[in-house]
Amino acid sequence: MSLVHQRAYAKLNLMLHVGRPRNDGLHPLCSIFASIDLHDDVHVEPADADSVACPGLDGPNLAQTAIAAYRDRVPELPPLAVRIEKRIPVAAGLGGGSADAAAVLRAANRIAGDRLDPATLRDLGAGLGSDVPSQIDPRHALVSGVGEIVEPIELPPFAAVLVPRREGLSTAAVYAQFDLLGGGREQLDLDRLREVAHEMVLAPVLNNDLQPAALALRPELGGVLAALRASGALGAIVSGSGPTCFGLFADRASAQAAAATVEGALVTGLRLP
Repeated sequence: MSLVHQRAYAKLNLMLHVGRPRNDGLHPLCSIFASIDLHDDVHVEPADADSVACPGLDGPNLAQTAIAAYRDRVPELPPLAVRIEKRIPVAAGLGGGSADAAAVLRAANRIAGDRLDPATLRDLGAGLGSDVPSQIDPRHALVSGVGEIVEPIELPPFAAVLVPRREGLSTAAVYAQFDLLGGGREQLDLDRLREVAHEMVLAPVLNNDLQPAALALRPELGGVLAALRASGALGAIVSGSGPTCFGLFADRASAQAAAATVEGALVTGLRLP
């Protein structure tokens, strides 16, 4: 098997409800994930030794962990060389690192002769991070548990204006602040999020339980949200643990006009099947 190319798509949390931490310290959640067309390109091929090259990203990353996790299940996996063309901002709340790890799992599986089925790959991904299982087969999804339960859904078309920040935000730090603020729902209503997704009217119900924690750590994000709303966004929130903020627009033309008024903004949209 020669070079395998996979695209790793970013995601937006259109709704993110977070429960109180379990005994293992993990937070149960339910969320509507929108898969968007912003993506990294991940190239994987057999090599003499494992390596991960990602210009602009230093140190260990989930892609390296993904190789080790797959080899634990399939020891015959040959050494792999991974090269990531990075477009998704790092530590941005867009799931870029998780998407890269899922892409590596898919590529490793192809190189190994498709030894593992999608359910087993999602199980492997759950051990890497809560956003990885949904990216094994990247699509719009209703995600629950601690990320391991993935239910594909349909979403209406929309455009989005993203405003990444140069300085990322640690997911662990945001959850620690979330707990400090007394966050966490007593109960998570998965059926309600399923209804919202099926109603196809998303902007008025955008919601992110982690947003107060992200704003407490990065107060300047409040100004970014205000700028998005002032530009005509149907709704604007922080994505996931942040610090990326985004606003929804009915079409790409209105999103592009709005992006021209917000510093550092970029336009994206739903990923087509």
